[in-house]
Amino acid sequence: MTKLVGIHGSNGELIRLVEEDQAGHGSVQQQTKIVSVVGSGGIGKTTLARQVYQELKGRFRHQAFVHVSRNPDIKGILRSILYEVVSQKDYEAVIKGDYVRYFIVLDDIWDVKTWNTIKDIFPMTSCGSKIITTTRINDVTQECCGSSTNGHIYNMRPLTMTHSTQLFYRRLFNPEEKCPSHLEEISGQILKKCAGLPLAILAISGLLSSKEKTTEQWDQVRNSIGCRLETNSSDETMTSILSLSYFDLPLHLKTCLLYLSIFPKDYTIGKENLIRRWIGEGFILEQNGMTAYNSGERCFNDLINRSLIQPSGRDKFDEVISCQVHDTVLDFIVYKAIEENFVTLIGKSGVNPIAGNKVRRLSIQNDGEIPSGLVLSSVRSLNVFGGNVKVPSLSELRLLRVLAFENCGQLEDDHLKDIGNLLNLRYLRLNDAHAVTELPKEKAELQHLGTIDIHGHDKIMKIPAAICQVELLQCLVTLEVTDDYTKLPDEIVDIKALRVLEGVNVYIRSLEFIRRLGELPNLKKLGMIFINSDADEEWEEKYEEIVSSIYKLAKANLDSLHIRTLNEPPEFLDNLSKKHPDPLGLRELVIEGDAVSGLAAWWGLLVNLRKLLFCADGSVSEEDVETLRSLSYLECLCIHLWDAPDDPAVKAPLERAMKAHPNRPKLVWVDEY
Repeated sequence: MTKLVGIHGSNGELIRLVEEDQAGHGSVQQQTKIVSVVGSGGIGKTTLARQVYQELKGRFRHQAFVHVSRNPDIKGILRSILYEVVSQKDYEAVIKGDYVRYFIVLDDIWDVKTWNTIKDIFPMTSCGSKIITTTRINDVTQECCGSSTNGHIYNMRPLTMTHSTQLFYRRLFNPEEKCPSHLEEISGQILKKCAGLPLAILAISGLLSSKEKTTEQWDQVRNSIGCRLETNSSDETMTSILSLSYFDLPLHLKTCLLYLSIFPKDYTIGKENLIRRWIGEGFILEQNGMTAYNSGERCFNDLINRSLIQPSGRDKFDEVISCQVHDTVLDFIVYKAIEENFVTLIGKSGVNPIAGNKVRRLSIQNDGEIPSGLVLSSVRSLNVFGGNVKVPSLSELRLLRVLAFENCGQLEDDHLKDIGNLLNLRYLRLNDAHAVTELPKEKAELQHLGTIDIHGHDKIMKIPAAICQVELLQCLVTLEVTDDYTKLPDEIVDIKALRVLEGVNVYIRSLEFIRRLGELPNLKKLGMIFINSDADEEWEEKYEEIVSSIYKLAKANLDSLHIRTLNEPPEFLDNLSKKHPDPLGLRELVIEGDAVSGLAAWWGLLVNLRKLLFCADGSVSEEDVETLRSLSYLECLCIHLWDAPDDPAVKAPLERAMKAHPNRPKLVWVDEY
């Protein structure tokens, strides 16, 4: 985890406030402790609250960190709190009036009414429960603390110049590198303009990271910020610095940044989802031998490096897999996107469509409904967020390139009936659209469709066999667990353009499908599920074909293989080394679920392997250790030990081997899935 600058003292102060109790500690009648953190945007309230939450949550059986935001979905927030905090048994206790001890953080509350609505679900007389709130509004913090006789206000302070300098230099220089003497004075002048706001410091250092470390370059940035910025309000400071960062972006990065305006506040944005949206919109293209996805990944990383988006989730290899946009940055992006008529937002508080503007990209949120008179004939992307949105008809959206429904339980088959008319569609995403049972057969007419992404279904959903006619389809992501979930037709193996295929359960696939799977020449990423629910007469033969298909794919273009098993250890993989002892080009191998053994011979063939994750049953054999040591390009090794996970004697041999490895690969012991 990245060390946070300037937060240690604040962290300790806030923890002391939270832990201090009134006389009568331990009494059931003790008032719930409420601490309200107040400060301007970009000063670090959420970062501090999250750090304290991580340190203290282990002391409470019930805990939750909940984003509230300016235009909150109160029902959704209450559901989230109940889901995170209260089990069925505890719910019954609450109903009876018994006491449940909890720790809740309510982040980013914007008005008193919202607090008064949410607070009613919390018993204010409870055995040592704690609530932390964060807000920019003084009236809100006063109301929060007035709700309990055990309430305290914590005023966030800007970073000191010492801490500002540490944050600034750490972002711009390597640990062993010092700031050049010719830049020290300019650095101090720039930091003075940032007024101790961490977000401002990160944004300006992100801008400078793309510049040469010369006096002329840094002087230009300093002068561009404004000569009297340090006397302005924190909001004006942030706006000025964000404007400077925005106008410094190359055109393609400006476009990619503006696109983030379609997402609701505090939304966690998946990296792959975002990049494929960019590709669908036409922002990112294949060029100079680099795939469109790799170009998009470079843009994603550039925005992180410039501190315009924040890393959120990470995978087990510690790679960033999602991001969020700070609310201050998002407000700026939304302002610019609307100013340039880049996006039309419906259902977002304080934002109304401008009559007469051509609608290019449409984002409908919360309980938004398209107003009558809005001309939709030029809409290129439709993005719907939430179960309260009225789903618009697709009949007049003939130019759509991107169509995405997020958490839309109200979406039904009939809403998608006109999808066959969207001849320009490049990207289709259905996330938690539980009522949809089948994609229309007319989807076969969508010859430009490049991505189908289906997640979160708990009912049968059929994808028609006519999908094989979508010749340009490159990415198909879904989840086949059993016959009761999303069902892929065997014909998908006819789509030779496929580069990504995830969620295939080989147990419910035909022998012919498995055999032809190895004939996808462009496949780069394959995700397979092995869940053995019923006996299969063909299973031995399927094993043979799986081995053959994986070998063919790995000899062609396959870079990444993910295998998920349940009650079926993937020992068949050992047959690869016996039947096909040639080196293979896989760069990433993930085997999750059951413990594996006897695969050292196969690992030894993966001469280009960079990342490896597998499960072991209590120990790692000497043969495995030696094989892993021999993988010249290995960068990261993740191991989940089912038994004795904290036994140093089990871990020591592999830890020594990795330290002796020329690349010194990162070794991660995975605690849980």
